[in-house]
Amino acid sequence: MYQIYGISNCDTVKKARKHLEALEVEFEFHDFKKVPPTKALISRWTEKLGELPVNKRGRTYREVKEDFESLSASKKIEMIIEKSSLIKRPLLEKNNKPVSMGYSKDEYEQLT
Repeated sequence: MYQIYGISNCDTVKKARKHLEALEVEFEFHDFKKVPPTKALISRWTEKLGELPVNKRGRTYREVKEDFESLSASKKIEMIIEKSSLIKRPLLEKNNKPVSMGYSKDEYEQLT
């Protein structure tokens, strides 16, 4: 079963969830606003995806860019946990392994 992480009112997350439902892919949704991501989760995504899961085109990032970029790696993770809107959404996992970051119709079509 897939795990999808994001924010329930995010339009991109809504698209991704609808797409998974249309493909009849089983998934469990984790809302960052209800349960913030953990350091372990962010570290796992970073290790697998090769970068912090940050949406550098998002409004939240633009608001904190200077502060964020001046932080150490561990402090960046703390800020991501505190401001989960920084995370590029959705993040999709299967068996605790990241599958994709962000939503791509083509990537999601490959899931079946």
